[in-house]
Amino acid sequence: MSTGVRRRMGVEERRQQLIGVALELFSRRSPDEVSIDEIATAAGISRPLVYHYFPGKLSLYEAALQRASDDLAGRFVEPHEGPLGARLLRVMRRYFDFVDDHGPGFSALMRGGPAVGSSTTNALIDSVRQAAYEQIMAHLEVGEAPARLELVVRSWISLAESTALLWLDGRRIPRAELEVQLVHDFAALAAVSAAYDEETAAVLRRSLTGEPADSPFTDLVTRLLALAS
Repeated sequence: MSTGVRRRMGVEERRQQLIGVALELFSRRSPDEVSIDEIATAAGISRPLVYHYFPGKLSLYEAALQRASDDLAGRFVEPHEGPLGARLLRVMRRYFDFVDDHGPGFSALMRGGPAVGSSTTNALIDSVRQAAYEQIMAHLEVGEAPARLELVVRSWISLAESTALLWLDGRRIPRAELEVQLVHDFAALAAVSAAYDEETAAVLRRSLTGEPADSPFTDLVTRLLALAS
């Protein structure tokens, strides 16, 4: 039988609880629409106690964003085994899992707004992009990237963000199709760049060696040949 006695949390444990509660609320509504009172009620504590752990809503938002950005950056971590196309497709599925689970917060973060105007927040967004860039370069087995290849990868990361935001606006295209299309987009961007740059072409040839018949890249070639005919 429960005694009904509430266990007292330590400082760090309470902070982590508040961050978790804030993230849950931000996953359903834009952070600008969520009040400290709502966060306090959801956490089962008073409003003044929230301010005991965080000096203001922005500091709590930034702490929640730090956790979310670490999570999002982790979606790009993938074992360096197997065909590149299949690896990128798994990355895109995990990326869209995050977007699906944190839609309003993801949208507010990427589009900007009063709650996301701080330099700290912008730095966290940039850190996610940089982590994604470094992971993709590691899969391509490239240390210092040729200028055109760097442009391809950073452009593709921006394209993934834009695609996710547009998808959230109405989800008019099936998510699974967009995940595959983004892998195709990566191959297409890389192929165009390779046509102008031998260093990029060499990386692309090496990376695509051994792609199976059911690879997303092979599927793209089949679709393009059908279009050309």
